[in-house]
Amino acid sequence: MSSRLLVLACAAAATIVLSGCAGSQSGSAYSRSQTRGEMHVRMGVIESVRTVTIEGTQSGVGAVAGGVVGGIAGSNVGQGRGSTVGSVLGAVLGGVAGQAIEEKTSKKEGLEITIKLDSGQIIAVTQEADEAFRAGERVRVLSGSGATRVSH
Repeated sequence: MSSRLLVLACAAAATIVLSGCAGSQSGSAYSRSQTRGEMHVRMGVIESVRTVTIEGTQSGVGAVAGGVVGGIAGSNVGQGRGSTVGSVLGAVLGGVAGQAIEEKTSKKEGLEITIKLDSGQIIAVTQEADEAFRAGERVRVLSGSGATRVSH
């Protein structure tokens, strides 16, 4: 396998693997640092549920990987100066495309859940739409370690 092909394969694999590393906004997913920690539990009733979009990540990994792939692809255009120009243009276009792909693949559907707590306070929590919620349902609101989530 040529060194160009190897670099291209590594960059593509890195983009795929790292695009899956975006933090979850799920009500059911816990980060490692949130485990074994105490959470404050409040009870309440859902006032309303609204569908929202949770923006995708823009960590720069997609842009870098796209730039590498585009640069390698562009370097195969022409010889001498043409190859250099092709590399630069390929890297720029690949970087832009890689960033757009990373953002689009990590975008998620979410819910904005407005809850009237038993204390009378009204709060809203936004999380991934991985569980169904309806107005009038009784729910638990868990808060701790910098995160708040709603569960049944």
